Amino acid sequence: MARGQGARLSRADWVTAAVGALHAGGLAAVAVEPLAARLGATKGSFYWHFRDREDLVAAALAHWEQEGTDDVTAALDASPDPARRLRMLAEATIAQDHRPDLSVVLLPDAAHPLVAAALERVTRRRMAYLTEQFRALGLPEEEASARSLLAYTAFLGHSQLRHHLPAAVDTTATAAYLAVLERALLHG
Repeated sequence: MARGQGARLSRADWVTAAVGALHAGGLAAVAVEPLAARLGATKGSFYWHFRDREDLVAAALAHWEQEGTDDVTAALDASPDPARRLRMLAEATIAQDHRPDLSVVLLPDAAHPLVAAALERVTRRRMAYLTEQFRALGLPEEEASARSLLAYTAFLGHSQLRHHLPAAVDTTATAAYLAVLERALLHG
């Protein structure tokens, strides 16, 4: 990720590097000097764009919230069918081989005020989106909320296992897992 001599780093370059560091090692991995070294930059470049580390952490969390929640729901909303949106979401979050969701990686850092606030916002918005989909399928509010909690905890649990105990998740059985999840959530 290092840039050539004389190349200027943008704020977005630093944010992207910070998000990558969060994925790799949680909040502790977002440290200015190692990020600067990885980017081939100086600390002066960092201070050109950010007041301090907390400012960078806030920007990285905002980027994750936008990319991992707003952009995802906007793409899903292109489908007029709420059941299809839920299927697409399940497939995208469970079936694909990807790094764990940042919410799982950040849980150990949930006592940090910025992380706590971001996790709270993301979780509430994601759960509200899921509830909205179940409501659009005709479920009453209480049932829609319960199914949204079940869906989100299944996602978090699956992501947690894939992150910490990847051998526990049989990736060859993804289709079967998705079928069971769909039956439980849409037809349960």
